[in-house]
Amino acid sequence: MDRIVVEDKKYEGIYRHDAEGSDDMPAHIKSSLIGASVTIPITDGKLNLGTWQGIYYMEFRDSKHRRNIVATIQGEKSS
Repeated sequence: MDRIVVEDKKYEGIYRHDAEGSDDMPAHIKSSLIGASVTIPITDGKLNLGTWQGIYYMEFRDSKHRRNIVATIQGEKSS
């Protein structure tokens, strides 16, 4: 990701939005490229992922931030 979205530390002043630090705008761009949500099927009470699939949390900020993860499960319980 750092090759696609350069950090402002290397090229000072390339982003206008830097209210929370030099990693602020690059983090927003990376998050937009990756996405902030995912839909995953659940079958028989288990995640229905393919062989090479997984769920990963990615943090793009250098400074520590507190994050919350929300999981919403929709559907019907099979009988």
